[in-house]
Amino acid sequence: MKELYQKNLLRLAANAVGDGQMENPDAEETLDNPTCGDRITIQVRVKDGAITDLKHQNRSCMLCQAAASLIGENAMGRELEEIASTRNNLQSMLQGEAVQATSDWKDIEFFNVVASHKSRHHCVLLPFDALIKALEAAKMKA
Repeated sequence: MKELYQKNLLRLAANAVGDGQMENPDAEETLDNPTCGDRITIQVRVKDGAITDLKHQNRSCMLCQAAASLIGENAMGRELEEIASTRNNLQSMLQGEAVQATSDWKDIEFFNVVASHKSRHHCVLLPFDALIKALEAAKMKA
């Protein structure tokens, strides 16, 4: 477990980019991880299919917080398809598979250390899943 708590992941979680709450989001999604108790809420504003604002609130472990902060750093201007592709690349990386070189998300490689901890994969993917659901809801409203 000690290898999970590396400085780069701790720093990413501590930065908490996007942490907070917005008034009148276009969509909001809250997801729980019943195996560990993580809970995350993602709020978005979307214009022409692209994220223009994003906030998240966490009651979660450091890995989930770091993944939410990674989203906060990289998601602006992205569309649903890009977020889903990045999530799938991250899941592939966690499963030890080759990751598509198209991912330009800064710091995503920090999560390589989680690959050997299968029980923690959902912690990392939970913020992405919440964001995808929020973007799908926003798309339905448009």
